[in-house]
Amino acid sequence: MVKEYLRHGPTEAFGLVCSSGSNSIWNGKLAFVPALEDVFVWDVKKAQMFALWHETGHRAEVTCIEQSPWKDMFAVGYADGSIRLWNSQTKGVIATFNGHKKSVTTLCFDRSGVRLASGSQDTDLILWDVVGEAGLFRLRGHRNEITGIRFLTTPTYSASTSSINPSVDFLLTTSKDTLMKLWDLSTQHCVQTIVAHPTEIWTLDVNPGQDLIFTGGGEGELKAWRVDHEALAIGLKEKETGEVSKMIHFETTLPLSTRHRVSQLLFHRTRAFLAVQSHDKTIDVFRIRTKEEIRKKLARRRKREREKAKSKSNNDSRKEKGKETAEADDDNIDAEQIRLADLFTPYLVVRASGKIRSFSFSEEDTGKGTHLLTALATNSLEVYNIPIPTKNKDNPPETTRLYSLDLPGHHTDVRTLCLSSDDQLLASASNGSLKIWNMMTTVCIRTLDCSYAICSTFLPGDRQIAVGVKTGEILLFDIASSSLLETVKAHTSTIWSMHVRPDGQVLVTGGADKDIKFWEFERDTTDATYTLGLIQSLVHVRTLKMTDDVLSVRYSPNMKLLAVSLLDSTVKIFYQDTLKFFLSLYGHKLPVLSMDISDDSKLIVTCSADKNIKIWGLDFGDCHKSIFAHDESIMQVAFEKGLDSHYFWSVSKDKLLKYWDGDKFENIQKLEGHHGEIWALAVSHQGKFVVTGSHDKSIRVWEKLDEPLFLEEERELELEKIYENGLVETMNRSDAAIGSGAPDAEGAMQPTAEATSVSKQTTETLMVGERIIEALELADKERASLAAYQDAKSKLSPNDAEKVQPPPRNGVLAAYDMEPDEYVLMVIEKIQNPALLDALLVLPFGKVLSFMVYLNEWAAKVVFTFNQRRILQGLNMIVTHRALRSSLIPLRKHLRDALVKQKEIVGYNLAGLRYLKRQEEASRTASLLENTDDEEKIKELRDKVMTTDMKKRKRVAIHV
Repeated sequence: MVKEYLRHGPTEAFGLVCSSGSNSIWNGKLAFVPALEDVFVWDVKKAQMFALWHETGHRAEVTCIEQSPWKDMFAVGYADGSIRLWNSQTKGVIATFNGHKKSVTTLCFDRSGVRLASGSQDTDLILWDVVGEAGLFRLRGHRNEITGIRFLTTPTYSASTSSINPSVDFLLTTSKDTLMKLWDLSTQHCVQTIVAHPTEIWTLDVNPGQDLIFTGGGEGELKAWRVDHEALAIGLKEKETGEVSKMIHFETTLPLSTRHRVSQLLFHRTRAFLAVQSHDKTIDVFRIRTKEEIRKKLARRRKREREKAKSKSNNDSRKEKGKETAEADDDNIDAEQIRLADLFTPYLVVRASGKIRSFSFSEEDTGKGTHLLTALATNSLEVYNIPIPTKNKDNPPETTRLYSLDLPGHHTDVRTLCLSSDDQLLASASNGSLKIWNMMTTVCIRTLDCSYAICSTFLPGDRQIAVGVKTGEILLFDIASSSLLETVKAHTSTIWSMHVRPDGQVLVTGGADKDIKFWEFERDTTDATYTLGLIQSLVHVRTLKMTDDVLSVRYSPNMKLLAVSLLDSTVKIFYQDTLKFFLSLYGHKLPVLSMDISDDSKLIVTCSADKNIKIWGLDFGDCHKSIFAHDESIMQVAFEKGLDSHYFWSVSKDKLLKYWDGDKFENIQKLEGHHGEIWALAVSHQGKFVVTGSHDKSIRVWEKLDEPLFLEEERELELEKIYENGLVETMNRSDAAIGSGAPDAEGAMQPTAEATSVSKQTTETLMVGERIIEALELADKERASLAAYQDAKSKLSPNDAEKVQPPPRNGVLAAYDMEPDEYVLMVIEKIQNPALLDALLVLPFGKVLSFMVYLNEWAAKVVFTFNQRRILQGLNMIVTHRALRSSLIPLRKHLRDALVKQKEIVGYNLAGLRYLKRQEEASRTASLLENTDDEEKIKELRDKVMTTDMKKRKRVAIHV
């Protein structure tokens, strides 16, 4: 009989404010920050979460966030190379783009918000059509990760009037390959390449005027570049000397307060500020001076120089006059050289409380200054106020911290977890803080300061918590009063483990000082109800000396045995009452980091840094099974409680949580979700859920579901996933970067074009392709049976033909009450547009021929949708095949007829809208004139209307 298990699934993830894998966006009220695979929207002032953007089943980490000029749309890049467009109002995904093979590192919208450029670790640059939800083209040329993208706009007077969108023609990119490239989007080629820095380029930004470019490198330099818009408008031209005209010119290098790597720089879009982060905890803010300020400064400088010249002894007048002229010329040259350096002056320095991961200016300015949001690597957010520049030199400007958001999460790794006996409270501890969580609401109800926590446990009664720290002390906390009751100097070195005896009378601790100490509880005997039996202190009663560091201690549930794991990779079993030696468990090659004993006290499971789990019998100490369980060190293991079974859990540095059957030695389930090493594990006392804590600072709850699980089905699903992933990698192999040297890569054997099409096969596109093939097979089979029926009737006499029964309809078509071509169209329309073109590439050529027949029928019926236009664009590579001639010729005729009808409909609608507009303007003018009695005012209004109409009809000549 096949054994049935119950599946576990992720239900809650909390303890996060922001993760450090992406940048953040700040609009003055709401902060849009990454939270591993999700995006959190925080109201920083109220310290409340406004929204959570989560897509079920998607586990890739957020790596980049960009806000569109359409304020409600955000583009979010992920570590798996996908890009999702989110609507901040509906909190849902608008579209999904798949084109990159590696993590998306930077995103940028154009000024109108209809195009999106993305850069990735795969060195590719892709331009996306946001409205059409499709990739336009892929640009290749960089040799390393792309770190910055900006659209460059040209002035309207120098743009071509024949273009659809003449103001955006160029794209600027920087990469870790030290290169800055300028791309012409009309020709899809790189028109200028600059070696901008001697080391990696980490950041890029363009000033609001689009005439200055700033780049920051790993060597700590901030360089400024000037954009020649006239050269942009003209294009690539050769000079008389034979050189090609350059569009970007180096200007100067701005001095910074430190020589650390410039990790981010950002212009304020309305205020005259430039913020540069060149240190872990500080941001340099530059003020951009006005031309009037620079003019006054240069005038004062020249005045001082002239006064110095007059104070010197005079020689010959001609000589003096020539000297003054030369000095004046030198002044002019000086002014030209220092003009950009004078434009940007250091204003102030923002000093954060932790390492800054990213920062963002507020779009809305207050009367007192500009707000700056900093997202810290310590899982917190801080908002600073940058004051408005004043002429008062006595009080230098200083930043003030307005808001800080750090209480909902730990600043460092979650190192230990423990649950109360009723599973209502969860305690999590890290280096610096102990937090108490309500498991029903996952809200932090207490935050207590503590040193580097290693282990913890609830004491009997669930009113106090004991925490073992790195310095060897036991910290005793009271939950109700949120206070530290006592600090016990228990060990001389780190306390690695502690455990309360099942009867609740003794606490045992083990440390790196090779001692195992036993503690009894000193209780308060006051008459107050809420403090009756309150534990006030710990009393040391016994000590057991060991030969090596103690890594873990554990009582058996029947209170007969005490298990101790040592640094010498062995586990010693003692009788708990007499502390006499009972068993020694040998077998691990590296130290045992954790262990647990089953509820029936028959099995003990141990996990080690050698990546193995061993299951032992406690009667004779024999090893029942040794399992290679994880790919990294196994940090903790625990039996499931509340059930008469030997199921247990394990967590590891490989970011996985695994569920095991200790009797059959089978892996029941593998749970993925964490993005960092898992340090801590806590199992529910009722066996309903399990909690894990990780290096990514998140705490996740995995609950037992009612869904049954069978091991054979799980193995089949794993094999199918491996096969699909391998198939996808094989189909995407030609997308390797230029010069990557990948086997069978396009760039490894022959040079690849700079501009290519955007395509990427995923498991989703494979499934979509299979659905299209199934629909085509079903429709072809139905049409074939109908054709055979009609052919059979044609060969018979009219009387006999009437007696022939028609073939039964397909069940699916009968259920939908559709014809075969209508059913195929329904399947196509349900497919998302970004995945449609990649899915068509999976079709065999025979199915493409069948598909073209249905396209012809749709065009003949004038059922012309947006998806069909995209289909025709995707199939344009096969138009030269002979087998398609019979389908393409009628298709061309039908498409032209359909387009003419669509054009007539659009023209009719436009004419109607213009008529309605004129009617509205006429009625508005008439009502305004009726309400006006004065004839002079009526005449004035009529003249104003005529003047406005003339202004609207005036043609403007654009000179190129």
